Amino acid sequence: MKENIYGLLPDALLPWFYGNSRELPWRKTNDPYHIWLSEIMLQQTRVEAVKGYYQRFLEACPTIESLANTDDAVLHKLWEGLGYYSRVRNLKKAAQQIMSLYGGTFPGEYSQVLALPGIGEYTAGAVCSIAFNQPRAAVDGNVLRLITRLTRDATPIDSPALKKQVRCALEAVYPDRAGDFTQALMELGATLCGPNRKPKCEDCPCRSFCRGYLQGDADAYPVKKAKAARREEKRTVFILHCDGSYALRRRPDTGLLAGLWEFPNISGWYSVEDALREVQKLGIRPKEVLRQVHREHIFTHIRWDLQGIYLETAEQSENLHWLTPEQIVTEAALPTAFRQFWEEI
Repeated sequence: MKENIYGLLPDALLPWFYGNSRELPWRKTNDPYHIWLSEIMLQQTRVEAVKGYYQRFLEACPTIESLANTDDAVLHKLWEGLGYYSRVRNLKKAAQQIMSLYGGTFPGEYSQVLALPGIGEYTAGAVCSIAFNQPRAAVDGNVLRLITRLTRDATPIDSPALKKQVRCALEAVYPDRAGDFTQALMELGATLCGPNRKPKCEDCPCRSFCRGYLQGDADAYPVKKAKAARREEKRTVFILHCDGSYALRRRPDTGLLAGLWEFPNISGWYSVEDALREVQKLGIRPKEVLRQVHREHIFTHIRWDLQGIYLETAEQSENLHWLTPEQIVTEAALPTAFRQFWEEI
């Protein structure tokens, strides 16, 4: 029964897509590099937020070769604010692999694309279908939400078996215009059948055969497993100023926010008196407490409860890097958790 619904999708979706799709910069090209970049940027990130980053990144790294040769610090700065920085590190690794294995030409075989660093089945499917018109499905949360509503499938949406089933069923009905069909599925799942709101069933091109709509319970799908509670961590962040510069340091090369800049910080919340003693352990002589602020930052599995203490110091400690405001703006990639303290200045 579900396979019958899959077979109806191309004829329903393609005319709707041609008449209703959003104007997006990465839809004006079939360059696999551009499509790959857009798909990586769009992971965990809103479309409107990605547009500017996408254009700036391509201006700085217009080719795979230029991406492979760009300094990590420059890439991190281009990515600043997008989060999930492992994405841009994997982009560079993949670009270097494309240079060494394929002479800088993006590979056209699905298995070759899938083998590149940072690329999973979804991204490989998107690139191969949109850039090379291959019948490869790109199944993400938007597509899974759409399909579970169409079929009233109560399998939890994060089930690997469900994703595999949907991918195989879609690839069995792919039309000749493979890239357009992939994008039509994405578009419907992101707009009319989008997340965190009631589906706009009356405008949907699939309403005549959508079981969720016909049964009146489309918004009951997809079924989700209860998420584990985020771990909560308290941290005290020191924004240290001396002679027109601010103190930063690099995070470790592995782990959360690996290799990025941060303001010096320690685990736990401290009173001002105790915080000043902790600062002195960093080789800093504080002169004046300027202000305190409270902020938070939420990662996928962790919530940071952050206390920021702004301090004027007597000298610039050699244990830290001291950068001018201009250098911070142009050179230092501050992840959002710490950039929010810089934006207070």
